[in-house]
Amino acid sequence: MQERVKLTDAEINRDLLRSTVESPRGYWIIIGALAFVVLCGVVSAGFMFNRGLGLTGLNRPVMWGFFITNFVFWIGISHAGVMLSAILRLTQAEWRRPATRAAEILTLFSLMTAMLMPLIHAGRPWRVFYWVFPYDWARGIFPNIRTPLVWDPAAVFTYLTSTILFVYIALIPDIAVLRDRTTGVRHAIYSVLSLGWRGTSRQWRLQLIAGILLSAIILPIFVSVHSIVSWDFGMAIAVEAWHSTIFAPYFVIGAVHSGVSGVVTVMILLRYMFRWENYIRLEHLDALAKLLIVVATTWLFFFMLEFVFGLYAREAPELALRELQTSQMPWAGLAITFLITAYLFPVPMWMFRNVRRSVKWMLITTISVNIGMWLERFLIIVPSLARKQGFTFTWGTYAPSPIEIIIVTASFCMVLMLVLLFAKAFPLIPIADAKEAMILEDYIQIGKKRVPAVMREE
Repeated sequence: MQERVKLTDAEINRDLLRSTVESPRGYWIIIGALAFVVLCGVVSAGFMFNRGLGLTGLNRPVMWGFFITNFVFWIGISHAGVMLSAILRLTQAEWRRPATRAAEILTLFSLMTAMLMPLIHAGRPWRVFYWVFPYDWARGIFPNIRTPLVWDPAAVFTYLTSTILFVYIALIPDIAVLRDRTTGVRHAIYSVLSLGWRGTSRQWRLQLIAGILLSAIILPIFVSVHSIVSWDFGMAIAVEAWHSTIFAPYFVIGAVHSGVSGVVTVMILLRYMFRWENYIRLEHLDALAKLLIVVATTWLFFFMLEFVFGLYAREAPELALRELQTSQMPWAGLAITFLITAYLFPVPMWMFRNVRRSVKWMLITTISVNIGMWLERFLIIVPSLARKQGFTFTWGTYAPSPIEIIIVTASFCMVLMLVLLFAKAFPLIPIADAKEAMILEDYIQIGKKRVPAVMREE
């Protein structure tokens, strides 16, 4: 186990506020590089809006491609915040503390990025609001309120609102610390945001109750959001491989798998950039890896169910699609890559304690998971649409254009850039949680010393 360093309150404040008062070497170079890629994505999207969707690889019948794949992927990543913050908060898992805020922030920015994807995919984003939000009931021109494509924005906006509240309430004590340590404009902004926090026992009690209540309230939203995304697929009439009742739990557990892996990746990067070795420790990575083994294996079970259910019906179009996905290139190659990167490589590696406690290997394996999970969403969408029911002359294929590749790459850079910029304004590890964890560990150490040596665990 990594040796724990005993830190004073002043040292914890100094370390966790370091990201807000000083910039690591190369920080602004990284921000500049990420901002450049995001700018390229914005320019590409603007050019596509001007010229039309013909610049993309989207075609009939493959009308969903990289953009919707990216939408489903980022919605999935956003589930990490609820998994690590809400569920583990309610179960009082102590090892969650360094990961909670990183998970919540990743949730927030992933949702914002996901919401951009359908707007870009539409090609004419100013028309999306008519199709999603009814504005003229009198003439009866609203397309179809029963479609799950209308449920999506309601669920995602609810999830985004609850996530913002979740993040903000947990952030108030840290904002108050920043208020007391800054001057000028920053002091004025933090004074407003801190809502008069003085750290009284009543304020701490209310903050704790609010956190628990929000954790409980957000759990149904956590389940419903990706379930509704799965119904976008399951309720499509003309696509064989999407008619699966297992899609909702399959999508939800897949979202947790990719989301928790994404949080581990972000934690490792923050640990390296801001020198947080005393707070994001090897035992925290170990605990998250053990959680990922359980989550990944559950996801594999639902994946196998979804595949077997498709074969069990013995419908000719379904069998033909499965043959396409498993024996014809490039789909077979992508399917093998997806299975290896999402499960067969990372999970056996996590069985070894040395891997779970290795920063390098945890970074590699968690990035591998999200490569695989992105490919999984792609393989659900494109091959199924390419062989929609109907005449064989309506079958097609899909190849992404440079415009799509640039926009998707920019979405990844935008999330990472927003996380790093957030770290310049607010601490990414809760200060009060870090201090409380130190106190609890001291009590545990005292308790162990009082146990006779022959009865102590190694």
